[in-house]
Amino acid sequence: MSTENLSQNPEQSPRKPRVAIVFGGRSSEHGISMVTAGAVLKAIDRTKYEVLPIGITREGRWVLTADAPERMAITDRRTPEVEELAESGEGGVVLPVDPANREVVYNEPGSVPKALGEVDVVFPVLHGPYGEDGTLQGLLELSGVPYVGSGVLASAVGQDKEYMKRVFTSFGLKVGPYVVIRPREWSGDESAARKKIIDFAGEHGWPLFVKPARAGSSIGITKVDDLSGLDEAIAEAQRHDPKILVEAALRGREIECGVLEFEDGPRASAPAEIPPPDAHAYYDFEAKYIDSTPGLVPAPLSPEETAEVQRLAVDAFEAASCEGLVRADFFLTEDGEFVINEINTMPGFTPISMYPQMWQASGIGYAELVDRLVQAALRRSTGLR
Repeated sequence: MSTENLSQNPEQSPRKPRVAIVFGGRSSEHGISMVTAGAVLKAIDRTKYEVLPIGITREGRWVLTADAPERMAITDRRTPEVEELAESGEGGVVLPVDPANREVVYNEPGSVPKALGEVDVVFPVLHGPYGEDGTLQGLLELSGVPYVGSGVLASAVGQDKEYMKRVFTSFGLKVGPYVVIRPREWSGDESAARKKIIDFAGEHGWPLFVKPARAGSSIGITKVDDLSGLDEAIAEAQRHDPKILVEAALRGREIECGVLEFEDGPRASAPAEIPPPDAHAYYDFEAKYIDSTPGLVPAPLSPEETAEVQRLAVDAFEAASCEGLVRADFFLTEDGEFVINEINTMPGFTPISMYPQMWQASGIGYAELVDRLVQAALRRSTGLR
């Protein structure tokens, strides 16, 4: 895609809204973000929107990329990289920092900056830190550019599993037992921090799940069956986040439910169930994205159970002040109670991901889902709301 072709044609009146689809990023979920972006680029209505694909490399450089969704797929069990689609190894995309100016500029060393035209809305299909956690949302608020999904607070709460659980508890949603180990605890007294986890296991039993507190796509998570595997699990979680979360295992069915913002407020989708994967200890990254373990959509629940999990999903959306979309994950315990595990403010959005599948089962296909999210973003202003 040539940068010259991106200039706004002054004879087009009125022009179509320009959507910048931003993907990749600095987190360990870089590759899955690429796959999501490919699906969105393929599905978005080109007769209705102009599209500007912008990738963020693992080092944080914003680049203009090829509009080539066919190159953004998992191939031979490998996820793609932004660098593979970048139009230049040195050029960079610059967003405005003036709310009165939404024009995006492309800079390349030794060349005159090129205006790429105004951006009307950003679709940030980024997962994990530096994209889904409120950091990018804050930048877009400063720039005055509307964007798909939740704002700064909700994005930050949705990324940090500790504070997410604290918010849910304060709103009366039930969460499972957990303990947090902060970086200062571990560096200050490693033995005391480890004992804190061991005491937690003594109270709630094994297995435990050791997780990065601020990551997603099941990356960095280890199921620990006994004390012998604890140190390795801690090290793996800390590779992705110095703050870790340890959860007690909840015995029950894994149920997910999507929430989508409509003109009259948020509504819940048909729920899905994630059956235990045959070849994996739990529903981990490999099971989700590489082996594509299928979920049951809709979940085989009673009408009463379906209504209850839909209500709780919307309650979670509202509790965290979310906007646009959320996937809410629950356990249906053996005593028939729904316990919320977490929400994702920018859930996996590949065609095989559960969020679009749940809305497909609810009568909203992938292309319509993308359109509704863009329209919801265009209806909102930036700033306090």
